[in-house]
Amino acid sequence: MRTVREISSGGIVYRRRKGVTEVAVIRVRDRWCLPKGRVEEGEGLQETALREVCEETGLEGKVVAKLGDITYRYTNKSKEGEPIRIFKRVYFYLIRFLKGDVARHDEEVEEACWLPIEVAVRNLSYPTERETMRKARTLLDSSSLKRHSAAVRRTHRG
Repeated sequence: MRTVREISSGGIVYRRRKGVTEVAVIRVRDRWCLPKGRVEEGEGLQETALREVCEETGLEGKVVAKLGDITYRYTNKSKEGEPIRIFKRVYFYLIRFLKGDVARHDEEVEEACWLPIEVAVRNLSYPTERETMRKARTLLDSSSLKRHSAAVRRTHRG
């Protein structure tokens, strides 16, 4: 069986409301997951992450940190119907919410919603994505990211 390599990129969009950190997650084929998609020709990883997040969640944001990558394999069929093995690497970024509405997700997504980060960690369908969400939670709890985010907000106000 032929093996095809794919590179994708996605993100965890976050916001803080009334002292609670919320993240955007999507439901596709009855599985809760993170927004992500294939890198298009001439596109950078961060650019792909922002585009895919916007398409799949209806939200726009700003990349504040790289979270790492995950890999997995699965089988599918080529356009010609030939069975193929796909080796996929997905790069994830932490994205600060700027604007948008989760009701404006695209048609390939059944549902997009905001969840408290603790609920999202428990509800994500894939263990590798749960681990990526835990990394995001750790980073969001760190004082260095809070200082960085505060500095970014001050810069944009003035």
